[in-house]
Amino acid sequence: MKKLKKFNRIALVIIALGSFLLFAFTLPQEQKTPEEWDIPEEYQTMENPYKDDNSLDRIGKMLYAKHCKSCHGNKGQCDGPKAKQLETWCGDFTAEEFQNQADGVIYYKSIIGRDEMPNYESKIPDAEDRWAIVNYIRTLDD
Repeated sequence: MKKLKKFNRIALVIIALGSFLLFAFTLPQEQKTPEEWDIPEEYQTMENPYKDDNSLDRIGKMLYAKHCKSCHGNKGQCDGPKAKQLETWCGDFTAEEFQNQADGVIYYKSIIGRDEMPNYESKIPDAEDRWAIVNYIRTLDD
């Protein structure tokens, strides 16, 4: 009888551990591929007035860390701690396809946003700061 009770306890522990491992390694629900952005013409042709201004590097990095990193991750690969909670994959800033976009398009996506990507016009009211983020995102292709 003691052997049977011991066996039942061991079996229960094994089942509990097996269940834990099953749930721990279950992949999260797959995220949707983002729909094509509808970028207004004014942003498609918008020039970055701070394109070559390296003095904004520190500011851009700081603002990115404050506003973007939680979803987009340290290197802009949609691997921040909040990224898995998003319904839609937030993209890879290091990808050639992303980096080939015009600065105004990146500005629109980063500042104006849509859907799960929030609008940052009121949180980042200074144009120079907004462009500093765009410039920093450009450095993530390394």
